[in-house]
Amino acid sequence: MVTGDSSLPPKKLAVNPKTIIHQRFGDKAHYNIEEIQESVSNGCPGLAISQKGPCLYRCRLQLPEFFVMSEIFKRKKDAMQSAAEKAVEKLSDPLVEDPSDQLVARLSYLFSNEFYSTCHPLSGHFRAALQREGCVNGFVPVTLMPIYDSKLFNLCKSIKPDVESKPLEVTWMIMDAATRLSDTVFASKELLSLRRTSPYPPEVLQSVEVSCKQETYVKVIRVPYSTAKIIEPLTLDVSSNNYYMDAIARELGAADASKVLLSRCIGKASSETRLYIHGPKSFQLDLMPEREVKDHQAYLNARASYLSGQDIYGDAILATIGYMWKSCDLFHEHVSSRTYYRLLLNKIPTGIYKLSREAVLAAELPEKFVARSSWRGLLPRDILCTFCRQHQLPEPVFSSTTNGGTKDMRASDETFRCEVKIFSKHQDLIIHCHQGESFKKQSDAIQNASLKVLSCLNNYLMNLNRPQEKWTNGNGLDLDFYPEHISKELQFFSLVHKSWPGIEANTKRLLAVNGTNQSNSELADTICSYNIDGPDSENIPSSGCLVCVCYSVFLVKEGDKELLEKNDEFEFELGSEAVIPDLEAVVAQMGVGQSAHFRVEVPQELIFAANGDPTRILSLLSSGGCSLEFHTTLLRVTEPLEDRMEKALFSPSLSKQRVQYAVQHIRESCATFLVDFGCGSGSLLDSLLDYPTSLERIVGVDISYKALPRAAKTLHSKLSQNSTGSVQCSGIKSALLLEGSITTFDSRVYGCDIGTCLEVIEHMEEDDATLFGHVVLSSFCPKILIVSTPNYEYNVILQRSTPEEDGEDKNQTKPCKFRNFDHKFEWTRKQFTTWASELAGKHNYSVEFSGVGGVEGVEPGFASQIAVFRRVWDLPKNGNFSDSPYKVIWDWRSCNA
Repeated sequence: MVTGDSSLPPKKLAVNPKTIIHQRFGDKAHYNIEEIQESVSNGCPGLAISQKGPCLYRCRLQLPEFFVMSEIFKRKKDAMQSAAEKAVEKLSDPLVEDPSDQLVARLSYLFSNEFYSTCHPLSGHFRAALQREGCVNGFVPVTLMPIYDSKLFNLCKSIKPDVESKPLEVTWMIMDAATRLSDTVFASKELLSLRRTSPYPPEVLQSVEVSCKQETYVKVIRVPYSTAKIIEPLTLDVSSNNYYMDAIARELGAADASKVLLSRCIGKASSETRLYIHGPKSFQLDLMPEREVKDHQAYLNARASYLSGQDIYGDAILATIGYMWKSCDLFHEHVSSRTYYRLLLNKIPTGIYKLSREAVLAAELPEKFVARSSWRGLLPRDILCTFCRQHQLPEPVFSSTTNGGTKDMRASDETFRCEVKIFSKHQDLIIHCHQGESFKKQSDAIQNASLKVLSCLNNYLMNLNRPQEKWTNGNGLDLDFYPEHISKELQFFSLVHKSWPGIEANTKRLLAVNGTNQSNSELADTICSYNIDGPDSENIPSSGCLVCVCYSVFLVKEGDKELLEKNDEFEFELGSEAVIPDLEAVVAQMGVGQSAHFRVEVPQELIFAANGDPTRILSLLSSGGCSLEFHTTLLRVTEPLEDRMEKALFSPSLSKQRVQYAVQHIRESCATFLVDFGCGSGSLLDSLLDYPTSLERIVGVDISYKALPRAAKTLHSKLSQNSTGSVQCSGIKSALLLEGSITTFDSRVYGCDIGTCLEVIEHMEEDDATLFGHVVLSSFCPKILIVSTPNYEYNVILQRSTPEEDGEDKNQTKPCKFRNFDHKFEWTRKQFTTWASELAGKHNYSVEFSGVGGVEGVEPGFASQIAVFRRVWDLPKNGNFSDSPYKVIWDWRSCNA
């Protein structure tokens, strides 16, 4: 049933020769495709050798009285069309070009013996109609005929384009056409049904006879029009002697099947999952002027309308039942509350991703696309296309462009950008993503642009009450967004998904470290506690690692548990936000083989969409006091490619060599106050504690609130052992972890003795890396600053590539990939030297260059290049700052401090 707007211009009907042949001859027309192999000369004169070319096709169309042969084509369907055109030309009767005549001809074919014997979905209804009892025996409801026969519906649209939004007009058009077939078809205006006037031949009727009555019951869902009422499970009797449409009519309070309207398929087109509606109320609205229809909005079924993308009034029944192509049996599947909520979930980008991963309670649509090798689940482009199909929007338009380099530019140096446009049903622009970032692979550009659009749509759906001007120009996402052009079905989102933000609300929570004493009391209300069991492991994941876990999720209430979701092997990239924040943060604290359990809030819609028993879930939820309990075990960790390459070539590893380099400068300078800029999960600070140094105060700063809890755990574990003397870091009096951007000044980090920023800047945009250099040297003013970054020229060795040995490229190396997909840039030695020298000169620092991994003076230099900045001026003594934008995540002080 459709009552939406439609302003498309009328289309001139193009007469399809194959349609004419089918209307005249039905299954008596046989198309036989002949494959022809084209030979292609090898281009060498005098040689009789030939190569096989592409396949070509020719079609022979056999009709009862003659046959025709098509020309040769590259495509099978073109050959078939050519044969049909030739056959039409040979027919003596004039072409049937009037759509009204074609509609009559189509009805005539539908009530023919030939059609009855087919396995067309509509023919199943014809056979079932003969099982109906009483005065409705043999009658087929007209309301369902255009639903199951697209040719009928398209012919009606060609006569009157706006009937797509008016089901009653379609019904009367078919009824009027049937009156022209009074000799063969009887039209009942009272029943809004059609019946064949003459009985079918005995051989046809034999297929209808049922030797034994088969009892069949199917579970369905009633969707009340009032959102105050909950969805209700029902059971229908669709036994072999019953017509299932009549059973649905009884549940809707309709007299018979002719008073029931059907929606288009919901979800997959082949699923036969539809909404069934009581017709009379909709018929009345169909006849009313638009201004009067608005007075009946109280009967609008927001949930059903949102699911189907059509305006639906009154109660509806959601069922998966019907006749399918190539089968004469009735197809049916049970529909439960889980089905309903999964259909709702499949209407939003994050839900599409969750379902593709079969992890409704654990997965989240990642914030970034790194590479296919680390992405799991449906790709962003496919999710975007699915979203558009679910909302009856045109397919997204993708436009890729290259960097337009010079003529002598290497093909491997070429980069790509991608633009994405989303249009409404009426071709109004909804989103235009004009991505500024370029990528080495065209597919990466497309996937990243798609993900930006999906993120914008997700943010919009979660914030429908946000003022429209806030969405102008995509809120800084390199895209233009025009939400006023989105189809009105999306406006039902706020009515349908009342409890939707439940699990997203956890994103601000911080994880407490077991056994630690939080000195910051302000965090008490935001703590999500968890327990980790099992011996500590050295194999602990870091950001960028691909981790594999097994997990189970239970609905818990006072000792009672109901299993909702389980995954024996679930992979995701740590740091990509591909799972709910709580799960990612807990896994970041675990070692391989360790297990953990924790509890989170209850997002009811996601609970019903999971795999638990709906009755049991409803029973637990109805009395309140429930929570979700996660049990997870870390099975394995796959390190990022960069780490694997370094470990294979260097002993000790590059990361350890960088730590030793920092320790050397700490000892030489007798530094007591160290700040690690971009500390991440605390690997450098943790490693420094293994060496005896002069340090008394350490601070870590990072923008990722998810990595910092892991840093807190590892640091606390070591620092708490000071009293036993089992560690070397007995001089440490305080340790602080701060969440914030290293391009923003905070007075608590001002004037440190030594600052480190190891393998961090390449994860930033180049402009941000330069901004960091200016801020740290002009505002933070460390006495010494150590900055390391990959040497791009060394990648040729790490990636086991070799220099070109021919032509003009003899002394050049092949272009290499970046060491990590998350790197925004990687500099050569010359680029790094220029960057550091300019910063030092501007801010009155000296700078010296060195590195680790490799041998100084031997090409291609060090694997990690290092710049050491030294302040050559005295720090003002009256520096009194109060700027403290960073958020304290963990604050530790020694008992002896």
